[in-house]
Amino acid sequence: MRSHSDGNAEATGSVSLWMDTAPTPELTPLTGSQHAQVCVVGAGIAGLTTAYRLARSGKDVLVLDERGLRGGQTARTTGHLCSALDDRFFELEKLHGHEGARQAAQSHASAVDAIEMICATEGIDCEFSRVDGYLVQGRGDERAGILDREYDAAIRAGLDCERVPGAPGSLSVFGDALRFRHQARFHALRYTAGLANTIERLDGRLNRATVVDVEGGANAHVTTQDGDRIDCDAIVVATHVPFNDRLALHTKQAAYRTYVIALRIAQHAVPDALLWDTLDPYHYIRIEPGRGNDWLIVGGEDRKVGQDETPEHHFAELERWVREHFPMAGEVGYRWSGQVIEPVDSLAFIGHNPGRADNVYVVTGDSGNGLTHGTLAGMLIAELIAGRESAWTSLYAPDRKTLRAADEFLRENLNFVPYYGELLSGGDVDSYASIGAGEAAILREGLHKIAAWRDDTGELHLHSAVCPHLGCVVHWNSAESSWDCPCHGSRFDPRTGARLNGPADRGLAPLELQVVPRDRVRSEVPRATR
Repeated sequence: MRSHSDGNAEATGSVSLWMDTAPTPELTPLTGSQHAQVCVVGAGIAGLTTAYRLARSGKDVLVLDERGLRGGQTARTTGHLCSALDDRFFELEKLHGHEGARQAAQSHASAVDAIEMICATEGIDCEFSRVDGYLVQGRGDERAGILDREYDAAIRAGLDCERVPGAPGSLSVFGDALRFRHQARFHALRYTAGLANTIERLDGRLNRATVVDVEGGANAHVTTQDGDRIDCDAIVVATHVPFNDRLALHTKQAAYRTYVIALRIAQHAVPDALLWDTLDPYHYIRIEPGRGNDWLIVGGEDRKVGQDETPEHHFAELERWVREHFPMAGEVGYRWSGQVIEPVDSLAFIGHNPGRADNVYVVTGDSGNGLTHGTLAGMLIAELIAGRESAWTSLYAPDRKTLRAADEFLRENLNFVPYYGELLSGGDVDSYASIGAGEAAILREGLHKIAAWRDDTGELHLHSAVCPHLGCVVHWNSAESSWDCPCHGSRFDPRTGARLNGPADRGLAPLELQVVPRDRVRSEVPRATR
């Protein structure tokens, strides 16, 4: 079982199959202020696709990322590339109308085509392969006719879809299915590594830096934590969730954690296909071919970030589900989780950043389809920067208002209100001495809530437990060893307090020494740095 991290992954978190099997270029630190026509913040698939398309058109592009290619959410996906979206096309029709659903299908299919074309054009070896995708009704889903409804909506949306009595081979255990042709799968990190290398070959620049401020308008620039300034004509914030907005987009989306396991399985024991069921949360499957054995990759068990007291349980539940359906599967070789941002109306927000100047662009709200959303974001934003409108502009506009999603909007925005009461509650434990190695707890000292984590060497690491975004108290994530905010999904490294996920624009504040009584400081935190 791989559960340690490397230097570029989340500092104490899990390691995905992709992280362990892909060499990725290191980003050199940014040195000094610079100028670029376009500054892209974020080196995941969205930021790199945007930079690639701009560099291909002759633009001078600079990409900045604070952790590198292996440190973001692209490294934590399962590598599904699909136009068969997981939010159901009959639901998309309700939210966006027949034309909106058709455009959603068309844009995602175009994104998969674009990845295939880029791989061929640039010689990127990322195991891209076209496969069929199958939607099945999950055991326990009692909704009558759900596959029929989705089939009718998918056909209206223009997808190549057919009813079949079952998926092939060992996937037939799930029964009746919808078959979606022309889906695909790939190795996400090998693809983004190929994009990064191509961008540099096209004279684009990729550097490591933490961006702390974004300013659009006539004097557009970004500012880094080290005080460097990048003057530019346009800025693209492609950081999974934007850190430069306090509320504009975060009330229209919610952060979930999705869980994944990869099990060894005999070659060809499971067909090379994608499969999803209709449960909520749903399960999703794919194969990663290997040498000597294949990998059966299974994900699901999504839960709201910071609101899950037993994240380790979801890995066990996934394994139980796999053993029930695929008794031939071998041992679990990898397990990891990733952040999924769910917009209230099921489609990503791509385009001009609301409330910002027209030369600031944003992409967020991947809705579990981040690889295709990120790719079509690069396609769409590059067109907008070039001054060209796209047929998809309105569908993905970040400032859109979808009145039919009002119930979901209210549900998500009322969900986190009770967590603000934790500012006034007591701590998890009364003493630092009760926190064992590898354990964490929230303590109260007077008016202060303290996030305390003891590493494997016994050293205690203390930070403010208050999320710097909007002031919720963070919760401990035992599966990824991180502090997670239950309100808007920001996540933090327990050793350094550094931000792992936005929307927080900075990390947890280090403990001010005077917060802790002196006798405890001497016995528990001998060094003044903590």
